Amino acid sequence: MQVTVGRIGRPHGVRGDVVVGVRTDEPELRFAKGSRLDTDPVALGPLTVAATKWHSGELLVRFEGIGDRDAAADLRGTWLLVDSSTLAPPDDPDEFNDADLRGLAVRTLDGSAVGVVDDVLHSGQDMLVVKAADGREVMIPFVKAIVPEVDVSAGFLVIDPPEGLLNIEEAT
Repeated sequence: MQVTVGRIGRPHGVRGDVVVGVRTDEPELRFAKGSRLDTDPVALGPLTVAATKWHSGELLVRFEGIGDRDAAADLRGTWLLVDSSTLAPPDDPDEFNDADLRGLAVRTLDGSAVGVVDDVLHSGQDMLVVKAADGREVMIPFVKAIVPEVDVSAGFLVIDPPEGLLNIEEAT
């Protein structure tokens, strides 16, 4: 399975550098010189990192074979991916790779099926995007008080939703 580690943004300078929106906790490892990154769209890659540096809080990356601003501009919007098997498991038992959470069955404490984890969002508060059986998307805050159990190997997680979070009554 492929895991997103970044997205190429605007060109920076005239030598082919691009700003990369980092989507990994390990940018120093993922964007190390010589790292090979798969791409989406596939036709633009794979890309090999030639150099990186941080500038004003942004990661600047130069890829082999991309030597000018025009070539760099052609990469804008490209997603950078690695194989999930290359990711080390987290040290903290309460920390999970996004790829491990996607596809997990979601059920409540009493065993009622809610749906399947479709995505994980990280914007201020970590959120699970759960695709319910009726097609709705339900946003679940990914905090211990609401998600007390995650069993990746068994393929499920348990939620203890506060009143109103699932709004099941409103959907019927």
